[in-house]
Amino acid sequence: MIRHIVMFSLKPENKEENTAEFLRRGTELCELPVIKSGWAVSRVQGAPNANFDVALIMDFESVDQLNTYQVSPEHVEFGRFVGGIRADRACIDYEI
Repeated sequence: MIRHIVMFSLKPENKEENTAEFLRRGTELCELPVIKSGWAVSRVQGAPNANFDVALIMDFESVDQLNTYQVSPEHVEFGRFVGGIRADRACIDYEI
């Protein structure tokens, strides 16, 4: 199984609204059939400001399934949305 974690720091403009929209869209994205399980999460209040603001955590049966997800229209659309609100990004894919 492959775990895919991608984290974002958001631009300061409209951060609260963009966090809520990220969580809404991310939760919908996690329902794609190619994703075994997934979560859209945000930084807990009181955590250090240096932490990333939001993240997607997804499990896939294989790297092939992860690669299928990466080019899906839903992911491409989500990427466009995030591209407009993010300041920074970090990602890791690893075997669990």
